[in-house]
Amino acid sequence: MAEFYKKNDDTEADLHDHVTITFVEEWEQAKDFEAMLKANDIPATLHEQLSPEANRPGYAVMVPPDFLDEARVMIELQNAEDAFYDLMFDDEDDFDNEHFEDDF
Repeated sequence: MAEFYKKNDDTEADLHDHVTITFVEEWEQAKDFEAMLKANDIPATLHEQLSPEANRPGYAVMVPPDFLDEARVMIELQNAEDAFYDLMFDDEDDFDNEHFEDDF
């Protein structure tokens, strides 16, 4: 089986100086993570590769080791926020109006 690899703007040597902070399957989510990290002065790189667990194509979000802890916290907070909003707003049909009625 051919190895799935797409070279991006970074050189191979640059990628060896980075560690993977998270792996996502969707390009938009990878770009969102990259933008969030860069907006907070954390250098971030995306690398297209196979998922380590499922052998599916996706994107590794990578940072230099010195930024690993800070980046991990930011990614975890973003994932928790996304999960909260998914729970609260994606299943609008699960809410019935009785929870929102006044008891007056």
